[in-house]
Amino acid sequence: MTDHILVETAHRLTTVTFNRPEKKNAITQDMYQAMADAVNAYAADDDVRALMFTSNGDYFTSGNDLQDFATGPRGDGLPPVAQFLHAIKDCPKALIAAVNGPAIGIGLTLTLHCDLVYSAASATFAAPFVKLGLVPEAASSMLLPAIIGMAAANDVFMTGRTLTSEEALRMGLTSRVFDDGDFAAETQALAALVANAAPNAMRHAKALVRNQNAAITECMNAESEIFAAQLKSPEFGESVAALMAKRPAVYP
Repeated sequence: MTDHILVETAHRLTTVTFNRPEKKNAITQDMYQAMADAVNAYAADDDVRALMFTSNGDYFTSGNDLQDFATGPRGDGLPPVAQFLHAIKDCPKALIAAVNGPAIGIGLTLTLHCDLVYSAASATFAAPFVKLGLVPEAASSMLLPAIIGMAAANDVFMTGRTLTSEEALRMGLTSRVFDDGDFAAETQALAALVANAAPNAMRHAKALVRNQNAAITECMNAESEIFAAQLKSPEFGESVAALMAKRPAVYP
């Protein structure tokens, strides 16, 4: 386990908190493992009715910790990031994202698997995969166009631009936007409401809305193959080198 992910369960609600504010909540492989374990434990516990992702610090998450991932995979079997993505994809109960700051990369794509997404007024969303020489992940190439439309999704993916919380609300990417000062109290109240709703009705409602699991799985697997190949590509190497040197990337 890692203290960079805090897991607390009370009053039928599990709260999973990104707790690495000094690194803008960049997510390591150990953090993915802790999150996968937390989601799977939640899915198996009939006494817990809702799970909410949130964060400490100014960022929701700045995305993957590239230095940690450069060290290679942890052990054998399904990588922690894949375990987490499949856990949120397959979770039969309510998932909530409380986005209190910039949500970059996985910070955006994990919200696509959440049933309710709340954002603070100062929150932003971005998916700069192409900027890094990578491709969309977590079935976002299917889910994001379904939510905001193909042209808008291409604008997000291909330019890597940042969406404000108000833009995200207009596009349907977030459910509600709250003033920063009210955000914690409002999201906690809404999470409590979900956690105390009729559990079987909630499960059925989620299953009826999210009725394309096989297609989402197929998309996620296809993305993962290309993503893994791009991680080994000169494009990714140049993208990271340019990022570290704070210069424009140059591709042949």
